[in-house]
Amino acid sequence: MNVVEISDRRMKRLKTTVANRLNDLTIVAEGTHLRHNLSAIIRTAESFGVSKVHLISSENKKMSGAAKGAERWVEIVIHENTKQCFDYLRSRNFKLYVADFQNDSFTPENIPIESPIAIIMGTELVGVSEDARSMADGSIIIPMYGLTQSLNVSVASSCILQRISTRMREAGIGRMTDVQQVELLNQWLARENQEKVQRNNRRKLAKPQRSVED
Repeated sequence: MNVVEISDRRMKRLKTTVANRLNDLTIVAEGTHLRHNLSAIIRTAESFGVSKVHLISSENKKMSGAAKGAERWVEIVIHENTKQCFDYLRSRNFKLYVADFQNDSFTPENIPIESPIAIIMGTELVGVSEDARSMADGSIIIPMYGLTQSLNVSVASSCILQRISTRMREAGIGRMTDVQQVELLNQWLARENQEKVQRNNRRKLAKPQRSVED
């Protein structure tokens, strides 16, 4: 395979990004069908250093299409139903919190961060399912002080992830291990190399060929 040199500046940025990736914080989109909302949730998760996003839907093709492009930097895991997703996360020691208005809800400021956290976001119209509510370990809300008492699902995701990810980094918890960071960096470098080789090959093919006269 051809090897293309990566600039020092690019390498430094990739290493810094990997060093800030969080393994102990994830977000779950349960039945979020509007493509722009789903794409926004994935981009939001990546921007706050979340390493993995979970999507719950039996429509794998549609969900995969919405994630196109974002999966370059975030691992996307698609589950057919809520129970399958919750079982997967619990087997990895995650505590599950639905974004839902309940009397005893946590906020991004006081939710416990000692254990891995999964935030479950529901559909645009009705929120999380009854199955998600009944199986969750708790709920989380965003304190609001205006007349508006609801936020777009992608905006709410951003508010929640920003504060929790900041708290985790301030506490020095939740990051990838050194081995995991090296593995992820190598994956990214391999892809960067492959994409640069492909771009160079396309440029060569696009160059006009000189005609040769007899």
